Parts: sequence; structure tokens; C-alpha cells
Amino acid sequence: MLEPRLRHVTCASPKGLHRLAYWEWAPEGGANGAGPAAVPTVLCVHGLTRNGRDFDALAARLSRRWRVVCPDMIGRGRSDRAADPHLYALPQYVADCVTLVARLDVERVAWVGTSMGGLIGLLLAAMPGTPVGRLVLNDIGPVVDEAGRARIATYVGQDPVFATEAEAVAALRELMRDFGPHTDDQFRLLTRNYLVRRDGGWGFGYDPAIAVPFREQIDAAAPDLWPFYDAIRCPTLVTRGAQSDILSAATAAQMTQRGPKAACVAFEGVGHAPTLIASDQIDAVERFLSGEFR
Repeated sequence: MLEPRLRHVTCASPKGLHRLAYWEWAPEGGANGAGPAAVPTVLCVHGLTRNGRDFDALAARLSRRWRVVCPDMIGRGRSDRAADPHLYALPQYVADCVTLVARLDVERVAWVGTSMGGLIGLLLAAMPGTPVGRLVLNDIGPVVDEAGRARIATYVGQDPVFATEAEAVAALRELMRDFGPHTDDQFRLLTRNYLVRRDGGWGFGYDPAIAVPFREQIDAAAPDLWPFYDAIRCPTLVTRGAQSDILSAATAAQMTQRGPKAACVAFEGVGHAPTLIASDQIDAVERFLSGEFR
């Protein structure tokens, strides 16, 4: 598999400046410097504890036709950690992505967002003058089920150190069982850029302080995001794990009737969230971005 190019952009927050890392995949036969207007841009944004390299399989396929950009959101992967853990929140994430789109020098992007990345895309797509022209919400919607929020609260912010990489991979196999079945090679795509060397062993590649605002809000009711969803006007696709405890079948069904009236596809044997590594999951996203279905 070809490797993407690592780049950075400087973003602002109330606490100062930080660097956001992003991974850029050039279209086949082209070059990253060929000019942003040459091909359409797809922005892929990861979930709460993950990073932009989660999309390697999807990006490798899409980069046959598109320029694909996959950021490590602040506190994850190669990006800076936040000066204040309370910056690990949707307003800062949206602001950082607006800065990133400006750096990419494009008027429009297609957005593929998994879980947290989908919430960022949902909010940005709802804004007047949005750059989002097509939107994929991967196992997320205007209502986040309480069972899923409670489950995530049990592990987010954990900062273990494993003696060997094999021990770390085994622990992740258990932690990420809701992602659905993966071959060893497929699962390697989820661990090779997630595990980092630390303190003589192996640890997770994110700032455990991302858990601070999440846990402070866990006892509060989740915000009502339906007004934002109803404001979206671009073609939208919902991809859902059929056994998801974050996006219920009932909410997904409502999403097909309200706002952008999204198309919806569910993947059996998968909880939260589809990893967009299996060929059928990649096919669904590619067909949608190609305009083969709304």
C-alpha cells in the first residue's frame, strides 16, 4: 500500500496556537502539488480516540480518483496536544477543520466522518456557506444513544503501557470488538499507526486528557442536534453498524425522512463503528461519492 504524505497546518484556539497534522493521498498518476482544483477533495475525519491513518484502506481506494486528506485531530496521532483539555470539544474541532479546508485551497469538499468526525461534519455541513458538498455520517447522527456513551466512558482516557506490541494488539482486539470482524491484515491497519513506543513499552497514540470534557458531560443529557441535521442541504449517506449502540435503527430511519433525507446502509455483524476497511463498506462510500446513489 502506498504511503500518504504527512503535512501540518497551524490552528488557533483561545489558549494559543497548535499544529494539526494531516495525511494527504494524491490521486493515482498525479502529485500532491498538481493543484487543488485538478481533482475533487475528500476529507476523512476519525473518531474520538483514533487518528487519520484509520482511513488508509478507504483512502488508498478513493485516491484513484480523488485527493484524500485525513487529519489527526488535536491530541491524536502526530498533532499537538491541547494546552487545555477543555479544548477537546466540537467547537475547537470545527474551527480546526475550517482552517484545514482553507489550507487545502478548495471551495468544496466531500466529508467522510466516523463517530466524532461525523459530528464535526454534521455541524459544519449545517452552517451557511459550508464547504461540505457531500456528507457521509459513519455510525453517528443527531441522537447519541446513552448505552453507547456509557460504554465509551468506561475506556476513554485509559493510558496503559504494554510490554510488547503483541500484548497491545491483543488488548485492542478486545477493546475494539464492536468494530466487527477483521482479518489479521485488516486489523493491522487499525493498530500500526495507533500504537506508539512509550516508557519502554507500547501505548495508545492519543492524549488521555481527551476524556476530561467527555466525562464531565456524561451525566448531562446529550445535546439535541436535530436542528443542525435538519439544516443540512447536501446529499448525505448514513453508514451504520447494524448492532450499533451509538446510532439506533430508529434514529437512522428518521434521518432518511428529515433534513437532507439521507440514504442509509447498515452492515451486519458490526457495532460501533464500521471501520471502512472491508470492501463492501468501501464500496458504499465510493458509490455515494461517485453520485451513484444519494
